[in-house]
Formats: sequence, C-alpha cells, structure tokens
Amino acid sequence: MHSNSDPNSLSNEQRNDKQNSRESSRDTHPLRIIFAGTPDFAASSLKALLANHYNVIAVYTQPDRPAGRGRKLLPSPVKAVALEADIPVYQPLNFKAEESLTELQSLQADLMIVAAYGLLLPLSVLNAPRLGCVNIHASLLPRWRGAAPIQRAIEAGDKESGITIMQMDEGLDTGDKLLEHRCHIDPQETGGTLHDKLAVIGAEAILDYLRQQALDTLEAAPQDDSQACYAHKLSKQEGQIDWNQPADVLDRKIRALTPWPGAFTVENNERVKVLEAHVDARQISEAAPGTIIGRDRTGIVVQCGDKALVLTRIQLPGNKAISTNDLINGGKQVLMTDTVLA
Repeated sequence: MHSNSDPNSLSNEQRNDKQNSRESSRDTHPLRIIFAGTPDFAASSLKALLANHYNVIAVYTQPDRPAGRGRKLLPSPVKAVALEADIPVYQPLNFKAEESLTELQSLQADLMIVAAYGLLLPLSVLNAPRLGCVNIHASLLPRWRGAAPIQRAIEAGDKESGITIMQMDEGLDTGDKLLEHRCHIDPQETGGTLHDKLAVIGAEAILDYLRQQALDTLEAAPQDDSQACYAHKLSKQEGQIDWNQPADVLDRKIRALTPWPGAFTVENNERVKVLEAHVDARQISEAAPGTIIGRDRTGIVVQCGDKALVLTRIQLPGNKAISTNDLINGGKQVLMTDTVLA
C-alpha cells in the first residue's frame, strides 16, 4: 500500500522548493536510499538523513494503527516525517504478496536503511537494493539481539550500551557488524532516557556509516555467536513487582520498564504503578517481602527479598502520577505501614 501527502496541501512554491532540494541532494549524495522504520527512535535517523541531504527516495513503515481514547488511526512518527518531506510512503502488512516485493524492486534502490521497522525482512527484500540492507540496532551486538535491547540492558545491570550498524542477513540481528558507537548507561538510567540517548547516537552512527561507505573504509566483522543473548519482547504482565527479589534487581526492573510497559504492585486487588524508586540498604527488617516497613514524606519503604526499596513516585488507579510526599499531604489512606503488597 502506497500513500502520500495531499499534493493540494502544498503551494507550487513549496513543492518546487522540496523538489529542488531533493534534486540537489542527488548531486551531493548519489545513493538512492530507502528508509524503513516506524517509531520515534527511527524517526530521529530519518530526520538526520534528510537534514544532511541524503537522497531518500522512499519510506517504508508499519500501517497506521488506532491510538488514544478515540482509537483514531494515526501515522507512525516515521511516516509523519516522510510526509512532511514529501517522500513517498509504503505500508505493506508484510512482503508475502508478490506485488509488495515487485513494488520495492521497482524503486531500484542502492541501499535500504532499517531502524525498528517491526517486520522480519525476507531474503528477497534484503537482496533487492544493490548494497543490501543495513540495520541501526540499539545494542552492542551480539549482546541483546531481538526486540527490546534497550530495556534488557538496563534490567541486566549493563554498564554500557550503544548502536551497532549491521549488514542484515536472514537471521535475527545476526549479520556482520559494520561499525558501533558506544555510550555509558547512567546509574539512574530508565528505558525512556536510554532510548532518547540512543536515538541521537543512532542518527550519528548512520551518518558515520554513510560517510565511511562513500570512502570505502568500512570493514565488516562477523559476530561471535557464543556471546549472543536475546532481548525478549516486553509485555505488560512482566511489570508486576515480585517483592521476593532483591531490591537491586527490582530497582533495575522499574527503571528498565519506565515509561512502558511500567512496573506495578497490587494493594487490595488494585494496581499501583511504581514510577520512581531507589534501594535503601540501611533498612533491616524481619518483615516478609512486600511489607511496607516505613512511610514518610521521603518515600514508602517496602521490604524486599534482600534490602528494601523506597518508592518515591507512584500512580494510583484513575489518578495522575504523584510523589509520595504529595500522597501523604493529600491524606489518602493507601500504602500504609504494615500493609503487605502483592
């Protein structure tokens, strides 16, 4: 399925400016590039390509999905960027239909850049561009192949992450590494903050790749499969906190799952979202894991399997997120001392 912006929505002058810009980019960067991606993470790289006048001839992205309370169909962040730049957009459900593959082949691309597209590409697609397909992957491969590398790195306590530009093959993130850009994972890093950091680094890395590709200075390096680990897809169910685990483990989990899918605990059969917390190694208690052993304006202290966790920002059902200081000021009789959370 191919869609584009309404040509009548642009003035002749605007259309001419965009056409002239794209024509001049062909002179500067002759590669005919297809970009395939869907979320904000990918949109950052597409914006960087366009800002640096690369010749993006088409964009592939996931079909529009219903979102929000009204469940209206909304374009992906990548599609929004493409339409603004007047670039043709293609949204096949997959590439099983012969016409989808034929359509892609007809574009006669030199290179396809893929970033969080959301489809596993068959060999016929990988081989369609002259230089194949490269992927902007949010981990230091072969560590954290798969769907959720950002969150799994935080959850595992990794000290370092980064972006790998990889030549794609039929496997799941198994292709040769072309280059990588590294970054430190801060002690209070969340899934959201690391995502934003890596989105910027991903844009820098793909520009670096294209510069080196033009100079023919890249050296492909095979991955060491023995060092590989898999970043399983996130689910809402895994957000429930198991208080039998050590506080250090739960601290990492809460940060990894923030902002989505989010961590939560249960009091009186109602979910309480835990948005911010930290470990308190000083707390010594004989209480069972999940027991609230302290409650004041600095936080709600919950006994864990080892040490304690201090909850400092929470969200009650049907309410906005608040600090525990505001919770106590509001006088709500929830998360009281000696309560046992599930």
